[in-house]
Amino acid sequence: MMLFPRCLSLLVTAFFASNVRGSSKQVPLRDYTCQHPPYTIHLFSKAPLVIYISNFLTPSECSHLQEITKGTFVHSAVSDESGQEGLRQTRTSQSTSVARDPIVRCIESRALLFQGFDTPRSHLEPLQLVQYGNDERYHLHTDWFTAADRRTPDVGGNRLTSLFVYVAASNLTGGGTNFPILDQPHDERWCEFLDCDEPWDNGATFRPVPGNAVFWQNLLEDGAGDPATIHAGLPVTSGYKLGMNIWTRQGPLDEKFRGADGED
Repeated sequence: MMLFPRCLSLLVTAFFASNVRGSSKQVPLRDYTCQHPPYTIHLFSKAPLVIYISNFLTPSECSHLQEITKGTFVHSAVSDESGQEGLRQTRTSQSTSVARDPIVRCIESRALLFQGFDTPRSHLEPLQLVQYGNDERYHLHTDWFTAADRRTPDVGGNRLTSLFVYVAASNLTGGGTNFPILDQPHDERWCEFLDCDEPWDNGATFRPVPGNAVFWQNLLEDGAGDPATIHAGLPVTSGYKLGMNIWTRQGPLDEKFRGADGED
């Protein structure tokens, strides 16, 4: 991941491997048929590509994700520019990987279809839920890596795209997703999804609306990380937020990181 010296202690997104082992098995679920909701997309930015998605998850899917991950959250780790991973004050949330039952696989399929027909399931990292309570946050960071050992062929190279989904928000104030380099749009219709009370020079802050999602492309055409995708999970000032990371790699992940897949 790229660090930005002008920002306070900019560290990077936690590498998934330490949370994945033993948690990526597939779980049977009877009498379930995968059906995708009629979500709506809103093009926010072309460079970098940022798309806001309304109703990406159904209420029942949000409830299911909360139910199957109860009691599994641990403090979120962060890796620095050298690749060293640990617990740091730049990221104070808790996170967990999600076991792939049929509902989770349906969500994976939806994320893949959103990106076209050419991205196989093997390019997806295990889905990660992340929860934020009062005063918890994630300082400015990028999802793509600069450390060589975080973008090797066995982990699929670098993170090509990110899809952050808001799963739950209870009595929430604060907790938006801020992109400081992106410009706020002028059209007031965006205020349904953005915090339009933020000062203009703070960039764009997406509000945590359960079921909705923000998608962005992390890498430039030459494969380099796009610095304009730097973002932060702003502090939760009251209440509770639950989000989900869906990260797609440039190539396939080794089975030891992603776990075994059934039908693709």
